[in-house]
Formats: sequence, structure tokens, C-alpha cells
Amino acid sequence: MLRTVKDLQGYAIRATDGVIGEVADFFFDDQDWVIRYLVVDAGTWLRGRHVLISPVAIGHPDWMAQLLPVSITKDQVKNSPDIDTRKPVSRQHETEYLGYYGYPFYWGGVGLWGMGAYPGSLTTENAVQREMQARRRAESRPDNDDDCHLRSIKAVTGYHIQAIDGEIGHVENMLLDDHTWAIRYLVVDTSNWWGGHHVLVAPQWIQRVSWADATVSVDLTRQAVKDAPPYDSAAQLDRQQEMGIYEHYGRPGYWTTKQMRESAADRR
Repeated sequence: MLRTVKDLQGYAIRATDGVIGEVADFFFDDQDWVIRYLVVDAGTWLRGRHVLISPVAIGHPDWMAQLLPVSITKDQVKNSPDIDTRKPVSRQHETEYLGYYGYPFYWGGVGLWGMGAYPGSLTTENAVQREMQARRRAESRPDNDDDCHLRSIKAVTGYHIQAIDGEIGHVENMLLDDHTWAIRYLVVDTSNWWGGHHVLVAPQWIQRVSWADATVSVDLTRQAVKDAPPYDSAAQLDRQQEMGIYEHYGRPGYWTTKQMRESAADRR
């Protein structure tokens, strides 16, 4: 199911022995466009500290209660590596974090999460083998491959969206898959150009992102965006509506075999 990141902000995170805090932000991978960590404000318990929680730890959410249970203890969180969430999170920080919790690395495979498509695939019986493979790949890469590829969703919200022939609006929200934690769409507010409309843009259609200029360039024309099916935030987006969006732009859906093969090839 697709959910907006703004709706998930404020959700409570409950450890096995009590509530840790509330979701304040997310770090997403700017290569695969997947949520890698939830930034949790543990201020009422850990005196203003923000901690990272991996989707790997999340169990079955209680959507009605706006609560995400995690399979770790409060002591584990308290003693976890101290990471300044106001600064870029490097691969070195991630390695320390994942090693502390005993999670396999998610990088090095052809899937969104190692060799699998969802966070739980990192904890299956072949996880140790995949981790060793990922470690060998990481060790064989040049130093510049340690550059940070994690971005704050709060920071990216508001970025300008540039079509092939001009600006179309700005990032207002994002829609994520609550099973894989992949970002499926950017919600674009076109009000400065075409009053009162919202449209969806898939990460696969992004040509480049200028982090310095806070601009996202997409491989779409303004007219194509203007003629696209509008997005209604008050209604749940279903697969039929998604198919209509992809058919409008003449692109294969992310759920198709063709798109999955292309995505896997891009990550190799």
C-alpha cells in the first residue's frame, strides 16, 4: 500500500519494552530512492537525541494507532552509535550502525535490499552469505564510493521540479510503498504554474538532481504533466490509477517484469 511520508511523520516507535519516540524525518537512498532509515526524535527519553531506525527492525504496523513496533530494546537504542542526523550519514556510519544491530548490508545486491525486494529479506537464512559478499564488494571499491547517498526527505521537500521545457512546480510530499519502503512517487504541487493541481512523478523519470540548486529535472514535457491524471491526496491511490499514470506517459510500470529488469541492471 502507498502512504505519504508526511502522514508517517509523528508515528510512535515502540521497542519491545516501551516507546522510543516519534518519527521526525526519513533518510532515503538517492540512487535507489528507498527509505533506508527513520529519524526518530527520542527527546522525551534521551534528552534531545535523534536516533536512526532501520525498516529491517519494523514489525507489523498498527496503522489505526499510528504506531510502528520494532524488534529492538530501549537499551539497544540508548547504546547505539551516536549519529548526528543533522549532518550527512556516511557509509562508514552506516557500517558501524548495521554492525551494532547485526543487520546485513543492504548494498551490493541486485535488489532494493541486498538480494531481496523488501527489508525482511535481509534477515532470511542466506543473510550471512549475502553480507560477506557485500563486505567484499565494499572493500574492493575505491574510497570515493563511500560518499554519502542518503538524503533527508524534509530537506528535499520544496525542491523545484524542472521539466524538459520549463519549471512545473515543487516537491510537496512523497508516496512510499509500506512493504518495500521504496519511494514510488514525488507529489508535485503545480500551483505556481497551473493553479491548484497536484501530479505524481516517479523517480524513474528523474534525469538528475541538483542538490546545490535544490532542483529535480525530469524527462517529461510541461504539456505532458499538465495533461496527466491529477492526484487527490484525500483518496487512496490504487493500481488501476497507477496504470493510468504510467500509460499516459508511455512508460512501463515499476511492477512490470521489464521495469524490474531495468532497475536491477541499473544497480549492477
